Amino acid sequence: MSKNAIIFGATSGIGKELAKLLVNDGYHVLITGRRLEKLKEIKASNPDSYSIKQNDITDIDACGKLFEELKFDKIDLIVVNSGTGGANYKLEWETGLSTIKTNVLGNTRMFQLAYNYFNKQGYGHLVGVTSIASIRGNRHVPDYFASKAFQSSYLESLWMKANRSKKNISVTNILPGYVETKMATGNTFWKAPLDKATKQIYTAIKRKKKKAYITKRWRLVAFLLRLAPASLVNKYF
Repeated sequence: MSKNAIIFGATSGIGKELAKLLVNDGYHVLITGRRLEKLKEIKASNPDSYSIKQNDITDIDACGKLFEELKFDKIDLIVVNSGTGGANYKLEWETGLSTIKTNVLGNTRMFQLAYNYFNKQGYGHLVGVTSIASIRGNRHVPDYFASKAFQSSYLESLWMKANRSKKNISVTNILPGYVETKMATGNTFWKAPLDKATKQIYTAIKRKKKKAYITKRWRLVAFLLRLAPASLVNKYF
């Protein structure tokens, strides 16, 4: 019996590549995103293995309706990959608001909807794509870093909830470092090829890991960041 998955934020980057890996592994994948033309292009590459649904996770009401209108008999995997963020040097409210709407409000809604769906179903695997940025703050990109910390904390809370329930629910937090996507611009530190990063993400999903740093070397960075004094973090971040 084939498995069903949903990827929120699948029009490009990690979401798009992960959808391909899932399809190659026998999944039927519902891909979502704001850009309908991109979704149609992906579906055209393998019409029988993809379903598409235009969706903006900042539209909270529409997200609820999407789950109400699902036509799958079951869902095995839900990946929440939607995210945005950028520099906010002057702490401008409108600049940070789009990040907060997507990364905090939108992602929280999707996490809740997915978890409640699996709780009712009795099983399922929720995956959230956060960031290494969740570990400490950053004076240049405060909205993004703080939003990723929120996501990570929320996913850990859901993991604890699932772990103490009698349902077969798994929760995985994916924490990428720099990956070759549109969000990682310039000559950034340890930037990983998209295909390598996505393969490691899928390996973590299949192993149902609680937390996975992508690529693996970022585990060391995460360890050092947690130990570093605030004065040192302030100097470089």
